Amino acid sequence: MTAPSRFLAWLMLPLFALCSFNLLADTVEGAPQALHLLDYIGADYPETVQAGKVINESEYQEQLEFTKALQGLIATMPPKPEKAGLEQGVSTLRNAIAARQDGADVARQARQLGAKLAVTYEVSQAPIITPDPTRGAPLYAQHCSVCHGDAGAGDGPAGVGLTPPPSNLRDAARLDHLSLYAIYSTLGLGVEGTDMPAFADQLDDRQRWDLATYIASFSDDPAAAKAEKTYNIADLARQTPAEVQVAEGPQAAATFRAQRAQPPQVKRGPAQLLDYTAATLDKSLFAYRAGDHDQAYDLSVAAYLEGFELVESSLDNVNANVRKDTEKSLMAYRQSLQDGLPVAQVQQRLDAAKAKLKESAGLLGSDGLSWSLSYISGLLILLREGLEAILVLAAILAFLRNTGQQSAVRSVNVGWGLALLAGLGTWALAAYVIDVSGSQRELLEGATALFAAVMVLWLGVWMHDRRHAAAWQDYIKSSLVGGGGRFGFATLAFFSVYRELFEVILFYETLWLQAGPAGHNAVLAGGATALVLLVGLAWVILRGSAKLPLSLFFSINAGLLCALSVVFAGHGVKALQEAGIFGTRPVPFFDFDWLGIHADAYSLSAQAVAIIAIIVLYSRSRLAEKRRVQVS
Repeated sequence: MTAPSRFLAWLMLPLFALCSFNLLADTVEGAPQALHLLDYIGADYPETVQAGKVINESEYQEQLEFTKALQGLIATMPPKPEKAGLEQGVSTLRNAIAARQDGADVARQARQLGAKLAVTYEVSQAPIITPDPTRGAPLYAQHCSVCHGDAGAGDGPAGVGLTPPPSNLRDAARLDHLSLYAIYSTLGLGVEGTDMPAFADQLDDRQRWDLATYIASFSDDPAAAKAEKTYNIADLARQTPAEVQVAEGPQAAATFRAQRAQPPQVKRGPAQLLDYTAATLDKSLFAYRAGDHDQAYDLSVAAYLEGFELVESSLDNVNANVRKDTEKSLMAYRQSLQDGLPVAQVQQRLDAAKAKLKESAGLLGSDGLSWSLSYISGLLILLREGLEAILVLAAILAFLRNTGQQSAVRSVNVGWGLALLAGLGTWALAAYVIDVSGSQRELLEGATALFAAVMVLWLGVWMHDRRHAAAWQDYIKSSLVGGGGRFGFATLAFFSVYRELFEVILFYETLWLQAGPAGHNAVLAGGATALVLLVGLAWVILRGSAKLPLSLFFSINAGLLCALSVVFAGHGVKALQEAGIFGTRPVPFFDFDWLGIHADAYSLSAQAVAIIAIIVLYSRSRLAEKRRVQVS
């Protein structure tokens, strides 16, 4: 930290915010900032004053500035019975710092005052979803390592010459005086007057908690996590290792450090994901009330993608109608933000969405999925997502084998084999190298689905054009034996598999956590059953098609592929809507997810375009056939 003057600008930020928002905004904005200051006093003061002597004058002056900023913040907060006590507490803390009292005493006062402030102004200091440091690792590599270094020692290449230098995140003594919430808060607010930026606009709440746990792992001993006592997530977020050591001893503190760096995941069930959705929607409404419509919309998208979407598959297996109604209510709320409706109407749609979320939570339970639901979910996720890909692959392979084109068969096998590698590589990249957000995931899925729709439509019409033996033999002589035809088949095989695989991995990853250790075997059994069914379906198609006349076989395959292009078009537009690329326009129509039919004007329009394209291309094909017959 540097001289106190650099905190004058930081002091002005909350004051400007307090002047700009209503009373509720004061509560939300002012209290977290005050807690942020108190956390820094508790962590930094003990190293500033020792035995009544100032060790670092600039740091000491900064502590006084902190308390002055605190007085200004609390003075502007809404009146409450406890407010006078908070103001007195800040004065007492300032006097203790002015008197150069012992660091441990001042740190304890700051922590106690922070606890009172959080209770008074209802500031949640615990995450809704249990943080996952494996999700935090790529975030650290992406946003933090350039300054703080790969190992957190503050030796990153971009940190050279910075004043003050980047913090050493491996400083166990300092980390012991910071709670997990304090690290999370710093990630959101940044540190004014330094090069530590605020990441609130780049990382959502869940990402900041994940990143905070990963940073906490720099000072922990993983082996200490295996202890009889398991701390709950609220204690892991609010308490500090130093407090635990004073109360319970060094061994307990070591266990606490390890568990806050790797919070137990036993309660990461559907209820947490749905609670995250509800809480994020509340934040969205608050932003909308404050006039920040873009932020409100972004939060509504995050609420869906990082919460509800991850339990959709499980909910579908319990009650598909509730899943559809909940999804529609969430989309209706999001659309109300985009349409700029009055706050009262937006609130009504939010209340309706939260009521549906509550109903969904009641169906799924709180702590995890049952064995039977874990099995059914594992079965249907792979079966549902893999069915479309296996139909396309089986149709192409049957077509090529029936016509004796073994070289093209090898190209198709290479295509879907590369798709498997690419899907696993994308998952590994998202899990360990960079963070792929929910919106990016849906954008990738939507774009791939629309591309696949075009490719499948092309292949369907292409097969229809060559359903007669003469036309097929002409094409064999002219094109397929060359590289262009084989490349087209391989490309289609690649995208047909790739578009499904990454989503399958994502759903299984979430299902694995929701099922818990007791349900892991059920998930694996369900996936294995689905795999057997898919392989059996492919075998039936390949074997059955071999007995069909060539013309009939071509016609059936062409019709199947054209129908799949309509399905892919519906899925692709829906994925882009979920990613927030464009809005929704519900219409009175029926839903059929397996066919990509959704009661939405945009999705249905995309499918209508695909159907019109099929009609036009088939009509062109018939005209060409008539001309060929007349000439012959």
